[in-house]
Parts: sequence; structure tokens; C-alpha cells
Amino acid sequence: MEKDRIKQAYLDYVLRKNTPPASVFKLTKKLGIPEAEFYRFYPNFEAIDREIWADFGRVAREQASKEPVWPEYSAREKLLGFYFTLLEVLKQNRSYALQSLRRYMPEVPGLTPRVLDDFRLDFQAFVGGILRAGQNTNEVASRPVLQERYPRLFWQQALFVLGFFANDDSLNFERTDAAVEKAVRLSFDLVGPNTLDSAFDLARFLIQSRRR
Repeated sequence: MEKDRIKQAYLDYVLRKNTPPASVFKLTKKLGIPEAEFYRFYPNFEAIDREIWADFGRVAREQASKEPVWPEYSAREKLLGFYFTLLEVLKQNRSYALQSLRRYMPEVPGLTPRVLDDFRLDFQAFVGGILRAGQNTNEVASRPVLQERYPRLFWQQALFVLGFFANDDSLNFERTDAAVEKAVRLSFDLVGPNTLDSAFDLARFLIQSRRR
């Protein structure tokens, strides 16, 4: 398929040169196809990068969910399973992943580079499903106003993980594995029933008792 040829040629060039091709014309000339053929599938090189990152996320979700124990996992375990699978996918494509993250990640923490837009949308939908399931098992507290923002808050966690991975020089990215465990533990401590919820419950109980 022509689209696959274009994507692979782009990827090969980036891996060899550590930078995108100078122009669409030069890439298509090397492939021996008209420049217009490229624009049938992609508006620019960044669109290929967005698709590659979306593919990374999709492959990680599919592989993680194929684990026999996946249906028995808690919400926390499912997110951990996704992250660890994603890291394995990135390690298998580490030259491209690291080069791409270091090229696109903004200097200001928390901002999402456009190259991760499709990855982000898929991730937030995935996390939203995990959190809704977590509410059914009381792993995630029901907070009507705040819970709508949870997927976006968890995306900030994903950006932290990707940024940490991009700068991790430990053997086999061991520090990134540890960072994932600590970040996921903290996030579920925050969204789960906690002392603040108990305080609200007590306050609500006292108010209702005074009205009787």
C-alpha cells in the first residue's frame, strides 16, 4: 500500500538522519512517486508522527488487554499494565521514540505537543473507561464535578511518564518503571475514597442531622 511505503520511507529517513526530510518533494522523489501522492494521505510530516504515536498507544492497549488476567485487574492494575506495555513498545522503537519526544516535547511542562494529539484523545477515552469501571468497584470515588476532569488530569500523568522516559539514562529505563509505579499509586490515592471524602461525608451527615 502506497501510504505504508510513504510512512516507512519517512521513518527510515528519520532513523538514519535523526531529522525529518528537508521536503516532501525530496522524499517522494526518492520513492519515485509524484509529490501529489504524498498529499493524498498526509498534509505534512508531522501528521505521520501523529499517526505513529497513535499506533504506539493502540498497540499498547491491545497487547495489554489480551493478557488473560486483564478482566480481573483493578482500575489501578489496568493503568499500570497499559503503561508497562507502552514502555515495552517504546523500547522496541526507542531510536524513533526518543528522537521524536526530544524534538517535540515543549520546554514548559504540561503542554501537549501536537504530535501527541491523537495519542491523547485515545488515551483519555481509554482512561475514562477504566475510571468508570473503578467507580463501580468503589476504587474511584464519585465526585460529580471533579470526576469529569479526571481523564485530562491523567493525561498530565502520561505526559510526565513520556517526558521521564525521554530523559531516563538508567539501564533498560528502570527509573521510568519506578516513576510509573509511584505516579499511578499517587493518582489512584487521589481519585479513590480518602480522608477528604470522609470529612465531606461527616459534614453532610451533621448538616442533615441538624435539619431533622
